[in-house]
Amino acid sequence: MSLTSEEVVTGGNDPSADWSRDEHQGELLGPQRTSTAAVRESARLAKFHVPEIVFGPGSLTELGHCGLRLGGRRPFLVTDPGLMAAGWADEAVAHLRRAGLRPVVWSDITPNPKDHEVQGGYERYVESGCDVIVGVGGGSVIDAAKGVAILSGNGGRILDYEGVDRVVQPIPPTVMVPSTSGTGADVSQFAVITDTTAHIKITIVSRTLVPDISVIDPRLLTTMPPWLNAATGLDALTHAIEAFVSRAHNPLTDMHALHAVELIMGNLLRTQLEPRDFGARLAMAQAALHAGMAFTNAILGATHAMSHQVGGLLDAPHGVVNGVLLPHVIRFNAEAWPDRFVALGAAAGLPTQGVPAYEVAAGLADLVRALADDVGVPKGLASLGVVEGDVPVLARTTLKDACMATNPRLVELRDVETLFREAL
Repeated sequence: MSLTSEEVVTGGNDPSADWSRDEHQGELLGPQRTSTAAVRESARLAKFHVPEIVFGPGSLTELGHCGLRLGGRRPFLVTDPGLMAAGWADEAVAHLRRAGLRPVVWSDITPNPKDHEVQGGYERYVESGCDVIVGVGGGSVIDAAKGVAILSGNGGRILDYEGVDRVVQPIPPTVMVPSTSGTGADVSQFAVITDTTAHIKITIVSRTLVPDISVIDPRLLTTMPPWLNAATGLDALTHAIEAFVSRAHNPLTDMHALHAVELIMGNLLRTQLEPRDFGARLAMAQAALHAGMAFTNAILGATHAMSHQVGGLLDAPHGVVNGVLLPHVIRFNAEAWPDRFVALGAAAGLPTQGVPAYEVAAGLADLVRALADDVGVPKGLASLGVVEGDVPVLARTTLKDACMATNPRLVELRDVETLFREAL
């Protein structure tokens, strides 16, 4: 079972524990308050769910064996036109065939996968008699593959599953191969789908969506266009920061989040300036993995809740929107809980010794904005097409997003409106 909003507030699913909340810091404290944060943290229930992970250059060659081990005979390979053109889909098909499998390829996906695209993929899956579902691509491909899996095991419409733990029936085995260094979809319990009628993105959260196997081959990152490299890298950074300050964080997620921040701050710009630097690519693949493992277990916060609405309205690149919003949300959350940002600042390379916590948080926000500038992300949402008249609707739908439940600071409608206006 995933960590629900109720469990976040009550401290897990143990009804015998007399949990209380420290409102200033957002911590979940046990029956006996102690002076040692580590002891307090270790007393909390920690849930950590990740796939089997095959990581490293050339790991795509293992794809056929992965499919076989999951009982596959006729894999349904989900990809997109960009991966087809880059040759990675053909290589994946070859590895599947070499293992004796008979894959069917479906690539009718656009960025920010749409509800009708998922329905079309599901219908193709059923008519082709496939079993294991394989996703080769970025977050849009992997989310679409998860959507097909949801419908094949649960029926109905994909929009029926918005929210937490609404996917109750088992889904087909899944193997995901990420082609970007940031979305974390290959290890997460999330799927984000665009509702084309309401022009919003819905978030589906369920433990059943954690893939069985993630195959992470950094070679696939070398064919990303620069804008996508920047967007997905900032998405990974947002995952790590939001997971670390989430109300549902724990010592296991903290470790992965901090290491992801360190790797991203040290390598994302290098991949932009020197795209053939394979050491930097390898580091970013690992960073995306760490950030993904952190956020799928700790969940996220206001940045993602807001970003989903902009993406649904304008079909804008998710990571780019995150890059614009994240500095504003850091400052907002730090007003209530600055201490939590000190470790993040240190991981990002900021001096923290003797520096007031809020100054460290403000410095982190500035550093994130500087990195966004360096990789070419616009300074405001207006550059992406958001106008003042969009703010009230965006704010209202933001409050309904599942990611808002774990934001460290309680957020009201006027707060979200203010954040959107600051980010214009």
